[in-house]
Amino acid sequence: MTTPPIHELTDRARDVFRIVVESYLDSGAPVGSRTISKISALNLSPASIRNVMQDLEEAGLLAAPHTSAGRMPTQSGLRLFVDGMMQASAPSAEERAAIESRAGQTGPIEEALASTTAALSGLSACAGLVLVPKHEPVLRQFGFVPLSHDRALAVLVGEDGSVENRVVEIPGGIDPGSLQQAANYMSAMLSGLTLSEARARIERDLGQQRAALDSAAAALVERGLAVWSEDGDRRPVLIVRGQARLIDTAAAEDLDRVRQLLDELEGKEEIARLLDSAREGEATRIFIGSENKLFALSGSSVIAKPVRALDGRVVGVVGVIGPTRLNYARVVPMVDFTAATLARLLA
Repeated sequence: MTTPPIHELTDRARDVFRIVVESYLDSGAPVGSRTISKISALNLSPASIRNVMQDLEEAGLLAAPHTSAGRMPTQSGLRLFVDGMMQASAPSAEERAAIESRAGQTGPIEEALASTTAALSGLSACAGLVLVPKHEPVLRQFGFVPLSHDRALAVLVGEDGSVENRVVEIPGGIDPGSLQQAANYMSAMLSGLTLSEARARIERDLGQQRAALDSAAAALVERGLAVWSEDGDRRPVLIVRGQARLIDTAAAEDLDRVRQLLDELEGKEEIARLLDSAREGEATRIFIGSENKLFALSGSSVIAKPVRALDGRVVGVVGVIGPTRLNYARVVPMVDFTAATLARLLA
């Protein structure tokens, strides 16, 4: 069934439809004609309201979960409401301050991202998500520890105190002196640079034969930097916070759906791909129910926004996952504000 565009609905149908959707999103319960007649200023009898609701049901915008129950919006109805009728409300000063304070905390950037995502989760009553490229640490010190005749452990220490290890292949029979020479060179020449800056300097110095290194040590320097850079490009950071907030009073009545959603949240690679699909374009992406394959079984909604640096580059994606019964008018601007806040953090 093709959903009619919003302009094809009569004024009476739009009013009744809006009230049903807003009441359902607020309470999670189907809405009956008598309820509408009591809470609205519509000059319509319950019988007239029932007739309008029947027309909306035939149009595929409302559904009755039980024969004698009220109506609730269908997935198509929610899409029509979000695209054509929703009146967004900006985050309050307190909500903005809560998000900004988490993003502004000191320490490793991943901790600030996790804390900001947790704040978004708490304010939206959803699970919060952020997907960013793996952060390039500012380098402080390097080391190589021999493991065998053709393998060594490359150790990177960042300015923030983080330590990362990678196993690298080395030319067979390389002497310990070359390992130490490579480590000393990298610590002396590359300290204070990011990985990309360090690689650019190494390529320039080795290309101009300005590096005081023998060929074995030069190969180690290149290999040591390459393994971190390639690994970081392959592994974006995905942070999920607030899964427990998905289990509210209304959700507890549908435990199978909640269990399915929590199982789906374990698929980090699939979530990353879903969020990555929101990178294109400027607008916030809203996936309702089966519009995204990953969360189709649990009937959940995803709201995602690309995070752009000042120069327009997409440096991440932030979003939330929750039931289709979301307060879209409140959560969408909250995701937008969080994206703008993270843009300053990741710039």
